[in-house]
Amino acid sequence: MGTIVNAVSIILGSVLGLLFKKGIPERYGRTIMQGLGLAVLLVGVSMSLQTKQVLVVVLSLVLGAVTGEFLNIEGGLARLGKWLEAKVGGSTGDVGRAFVTASLIFCVGAMAIMGSIEDGLNHNPRILFIKSALDGVSSVVFASTMGLGVAFSAIPVLLYQGSITLLAWTVKDYLGPAVISEMTATGGLLILGIAFNMLNITEIKVGNLLPAIFYAIPLAILIPRIIPA
Repeated sequence: MGTIVNAVSIILGSVLGLLFKKGIPERYGRTIMQGLGLAVLLVGVSMSLQTKQVLVVVLSLVLGAVTGEFLNIEGGLARLGKWLEAKVGGSTGDVGRAFVTASLIFCVGAMAIMGSIEDGLNHNPRILFIKSALDGVSSVVFASTMGLGVAFSAIPVLLYQGSITLLAWTVKDYLGPAVISEMTATGGLLILGIAFNMLNITEIKVGNLLPAIFYAIPLAILIPRIIPA
């Protein structure tokens, strides 16, 4: 449901952007984004408090940071975006460029991944609902300047996030509630990082911390056997 709402919000935002070519005043958009940033902060806090083994979260973040920096996940995503824009920019019109640009913005990010995982594991689309609001507002601005191609970015969002949600839903029965709790708590801290970035409090490389979610799986199984909660 979260991904479907997200795709619809992009389409509706794009339609509004095409109707109101001048977009929305910058001060309104800035304040709206700050309000949504606070909502993201609240979601991150509520998720992070689900941990029963704080050591699992700490070690997951440390190992995830080392792995993410080694792989340079954020740098790789940035290079991918530049490569796609370069390929599209020279071979298609404005619709193609708008489609690729908007798709990258809406798909490449920790909130898309974390929201889809949360929706699949816990049947809770709250992160994707907030992302839908963010993408909807952004679509108004983008479509008012880049045009119709922004609306078509709803298709890769639907396929990308939907695939992650279905994968998480498929494997959740093999993880167990304790593992899911620690994955959720670890992901909650990453969501807090996104909120801090949105509110311009600091700049956290959330993309390079994404492996922490997957480290939480073996650690949530091993650590309780060594150190009781």
